[in-house]
Amino acid sequence: MTLIDSHCHLEYEGLAEDQPGVLDRARAAGVTGFLNISTRRSEWERVVGTAEREPDVWASVGIHPHEADQHADLGASELREAAGHPKVVGLGESGLDYYYDKSDRSVQQALFRTHIGVARETGLPVIIHTRDAESDTIAILEDELGKGAFPALIHCFTASAAFGRRVIELGLSVSLSGIVTFKNARELQDFAKEIPSDRLLVETDSPFLAPVPHRGKTCEPAYVRNTAEFVAGLRGETVENLAETTSRNFHALFRKTAA
Repeated sequence: MTLIDSHCHLEYEGLAEDQPGVLDRARAAGVTGFLNISTRRSEWERVVGTAEREPDVWASVGIHPHEADQHADLGASELREAAGHPKVVGLGESGLDYYYDKSDRSVQQALFRTHIGVARETGLPVIIHTRDAESDTIAILEDELGKGAFPALIHCFTASAAFGRRVIELGLSVSLSGIVTFKNARELQDFAKEIPSDRLLVETDSPFLAPVPHRGKTCEPAYVRNTAEFVAGLRGETVENLAETTSRNFHALFRKTAA
C-alpha cells in the first residue's frame, strides 16, 4: 500500500525536533510521499531545504491568511521565483480565514488572488485554506476562473456540503484530514461519501488534528493511514484501493512531482 500525506508541516514544533524519526515512522506505515507546506516567507528556505534533503518530500511556497498582514508586500514575481525550484510543487497554503480574522480581509483576498495568478502562470496548484469564508472563497474562485483556468484544491475540508459540491463543479479537488474521523463530524462524513473518486486526497495537516485513535497527541504523517482507513470504510472500499486512488490523484494534481 502506498499513501501520500498531501499536507503536513514538517518544520513545525512537534515534528521538527525529530524530523528523521517522524519520516521513518510514516514510511513504515506505508507513506511514500509528503507535501511539506509553508505558511510564511520566513519558512520557505527550511521547507524547501527538507525537500532537497529527502527524495520523497516535496515543498510548497505561500502565505497563510493568518500571515497576510505581515506579507502585504508579497508580489507575484517573488512568489513565481520561489516556485521555480524543482522540488516546489504547489502554492500556499493561501486563502481566507474569517474565523480568527488575524489579518485584514481585503489583504487576505488580495494575496489569495496573487497566489491564483501565479498558479495560472506556472500550472502549480493553489492549496486553499478556507474557514468561515465560503461565499467570498467561491466568489474569488469564480471570478478568477473567468480570467483563465488554474489548478487548486481545498485542503483540510470542513466546509458545507453545498460549498464542496460547488468547488468540485469548478474543477477543484478536496483533501480530507483527521477531522473526518471525529464523532461530531457527521456532515463531513456524509459528504466524504459523495466526493468523486478522481477529486479526493488525504492529509494530516500535522502536527495538528490527529485522527482517532490518536486524538490528543501530536499528529504525525504516519497517521494519514488512520484517516485513509476511516474514509475507505465510509465509502465502502478497501484502504488499498483508496490509497492507490488518492496517490494517483495527488500526482495528477501536483504534476511537477513526476519530474
